[in-house]
Amino acid sequence: MQSGSFERDLTAAAKPCSFGNKSTSDVILRLINDEGRPEWFCSHSSVLVSKSRFFADQLSNPDFGSCIEVQCSDSTYDQHVNLLRLLYLPPDSLLDSLDSVQSALGVLHLAVSFRCDDITNCCIQYLEAVPWDDKEEEQIIKAVSKLGPIGMPILARIQPVNLGATKSVFISAVRFATSIGGSCPPFGDELKTSAQEQVEFMLGGDEETPLVTADDEVKSAINLGLTKVCSSFENELSSLLVSDTTSEIVENRILQSLSDVEWMCNILPKMDLMKDFVCSWGDMSGKVLRIIEDKKLDNAMWGMKLKLIEVTGRVLEAVGYGNVILPALCRVQLLKTWLPYIRKIKPLLDAESKKYTDFPYKMDEDLCQSIEGAIVSLVLALPSNDQADILSDWMETEQVKYPDLSEAFEVWCYRTKSAKRRLMEGLDRVGNTTISL
Repeated sequence: MQSGSFERDLTAAAKPCSFGNKSTSDVILRLINDEGRPEWFCSHSSVLVSKSRFFADQLSNPDFGSCIEVQCSDSTYDQHVNLLRLLYLPPDSLLDSLDSVQSALGVLHLAVSFRCDDITNCCIQYLEAVPWDDKEEEQIIKAVSKLGPIGMPILARIQPVNLGATKSVFISAVRFATSIGGSCPPFGDELKTSAQEQVEFMLGGDEETPLVTADDEVKSAINLGLTKVCSSFENELSSLLVSDTTSEIVENRILQSLSDVEWMCNILPKMDLMKDFVCSWGDMSGKVLRIIEDKKLDNAMWGMKLKLIEVTGRVLEAVGYGNVILPALCRVQLLKTWLPYIRKIKPLLDAESKKYTDFPYKMDEDLCQSIEGAIVSLVLALPSNDQADILSDWMETEQVKYPDLSEAFEVWCYRTKSAKRRLMEGLDRVGNTTISL
């Protein structure tokens, strides 16, 4: 009997082993399932022992006959069959045999269970390298969480990076977003727009954001970017007075630089740096208005004129509602600089809108209300004499309807009377005290 078994083993070894080959098979694998599909597979002990430590343990059992039973659910039947086929492939052919994330995940789970090291490593290598869509990423995360440390290399692409790497990427993105270091042809504008979007996304508010934004190097990069975009906008705007015409190309270039300024206005509050923007905007406001109010631009550049009001509205809100603290003198200067311009431009935009039905540049209701509310709040926080100057100027202008400062005027009147009454009461107390003495 031993001699016959020895001869059978020699014959099996002499013939090539292929999956399902009955003539050389010495082991039967039975997949136990409920679908009635083929359950018996002709296999070879030499392959099973060399490729799977699970099957090696089964075949080394003295009580083993010639059949190994494997419990298999209906949903994993195909994956089990696929794993059995892979056992027969040479190691250098395994990677090419995988053709999808789904199949690799299914095989990986079984390969770990059956302790098939070569197939496990191959599946991990495949999943680590190929692209995933969002649905596949969720499935991979769920599957790897069940595998433990062995599957962690697959998740290398979505592991949190250290703070230093995050800071480095953030600074590089800010430099691209503000065109620091020169343009990147032929993808300069596209890359800058993408970088701006990613900077905003990175400031979205996860737990690492405060650590990054508090870093001095990051703040320095942001302030350098702010200086860059403001300087670029001023330079582009100054070119209007040099050229004889205001071409569409020039206007688009200026609008783009102003959009970069607006973008800085959007991100700086997330970094508690809005005061830096307000100060920069205040410093260049006089020059900007001198250029934009030049007679040659009376009936041009409507888009930029509206955008200037939108950005100024953000500044007025930040100061008016106390998010940015400035001395009273600076607040007065801010109001006296921009209030006349806003009063002047709004009716002009309304008139153009009535004249041309497709005129796109109009202050919508939300913008009007937000600016008016900010101005009222700003006025009421000023010293009484400054309030009086601004309210007097407001009532003497033709454009008294917008912004409507009647609320501020009513409060000022009430406060003035109350202050006068308190003063008279104080004087009476002083007089009575003198008489009694």
